[in-house]
Amino acid sequence: MLVAVVAGGLAYTVTKNSTRPQDGSGSIGSADPAGAARRADPGRTPGGWQDWNVRGWLRGAADFVNPVVDGLWGPERMAGAAEGERSFDGSAMPRGVSDPEPDAVSARPVARPYGEQAPTAGRLFFDTPKGPAACSGTVVRDPARPGRSNLVWTAGHCVHSGKDGGWLRNIVFVPEFDKSGPAAAGGRNSAAPLGIWWADWAQTSQQWIDHGTSSAGAGAAFDFAVLHVRQAAGATRSLEETVGAAADVGFDAELSGSRSLVDIVGYPAGRPFDGSSLFHCADRPGSFSVAADQPDMYRMGCTMTEGSSGGGWLVRRGDGALVLVSNTSLGSRPAAWLAGPHLGADARRVLTSVSGRFAGS
Repeated sequence: MLVAVVAGGLAYTVTKNSTRPQDGSGSIGSADPAGAARRADPGRTPGGWQDWNVRGWLRGAADFVNPVVDGLWGPERMAGAAEGERSFDGSAMPRGVSDPEPDAVSARPVARPYGEQAPTAGRLFFDTPKGPAACSGTVVRDPARPGRSNLVWTAGHCVHSGKDGGWLRNIVFVPEFDKSGPAAAGGRNSAAPLGIWWADWAQTSQQWIDHGTSSAGAGAAFDFAVLHVRQAAGATRSLEETVGAAADVGFDAELSGSRSLVDIVGYPAGRPFDGSSLFHCADRPGSFSVAADQPDMYRMGCTMTEGSSGGGWLVRRGDGALVLVSNTSLGSRPAAWLAGPHLGADARRVLTSVSGRFAGS
């Protein structure tokens, strides 16, 4: 899914003839630190779960709920979420002062297996009122659980629809999605080689919840989110231990005008891509403004399309450590550049809040 500020619309990567989202029966991913499995009663699940009733759609910061539906995200449903099309209204242009538009940088495939090149990258799947959809995400360090993080960084619009909607549903993270290619394992699809991790908590900025929209880039400067995820019941290894890495989060990074290259990674799904492979772009970011009353964002040349939203913007510290400095939020049409938020005090609060919620687990 990619929000496009030049063209003005929010495009989900959705399945064209998809089945109706399931009603949430199955065990519920608990938001309490103990994470005990509970059974979800479809008739009592709040938020218009069965019919996406807008009036009852859970949207408050404390309202997140994500019942686990065993077997929902199989290879076919994941593949379907990569076959969407863009939907833009073409009515808005960015406001404020921005650096000159960057030259397009062609997205290049990341060499497989991804564990050697991009171990922290993965694909996010979820249901929207229009059907199954996909974004990208990054495993990040948990300040409260060094070496044992279960946290994923992504875009706010990949978990919450903003002021006109609420929390998206059936949210899962698939680390190193299809890391060895469809020919792996004797020709069978290895889409989830490291498991499917259900989100049992999600948090985005209050600014995105209050102001985020499907057009004009409103709220885009605060378009970030953190997920806490869990694997199947009985699993003992954390997400970080499973993938073997986690990125630090670099708050208040000074990127505009820097000589340092930033690497954007993600799973683009809009044409000419299909969401099955991880791509990256390397460039030097400039400053980008969508509105005079919002913080400046970063912008880089990159031809990735929808599906890359939420993907990490990464740099290497002098000691070799991987640092996430932004996430993909906005893009142009035709695809030539991507933009991501400056991660300041509000982003730090989101990470600290989610980390603290599960500190004792």
